[in-house]
Amino acid sequence: MGVAAPQIGIRRAVAIVRLPEGGSITLFNPVVVEQSTQTDEQYEGCLSFFDVRGLVPRPLALHVEHQTVEGLRHVSVFERGLARLVAHEIDHLTGTLYRERMRPGTEPISVTEYLGSGAAWKYTG
Repeated sequence: MGVAAPQIGIRRAVAIVRLPEGGSITLFNPVVVEQSTQTDEQYEGCLSFFDVRGLVPRPLALHVEHQTVEGLRHVSVFERGLARLVAHEIDHLTGTLYRERMRPGTEPISVTEYLGSGAAWKYTG
């Protein structure tokens, strides 16, 4: 789960992503500097389209250059589900919504249909 500043009306390049183990990471001025060629496709939701979920291909790993709260530049590596969350939020900073990342001809499904699918994110290894 995460949120990008533009989603809440703040015109800044900042995203906050909740970490699975608790806590969160704040990315100031994040830029993807490298991504894996390996991808997977999972359903994503978004505050912008709250009532639907879309099947979105994303890289399994991202290297993101960003600033820390102290203003220092840093490169963080995110993998699997966290890479997906970070990529989703960085997309918001460039005005890209997940529907634009879906394969051509693929349409979002309703939240009700998604919940009935049992299609929670799954990663192995």
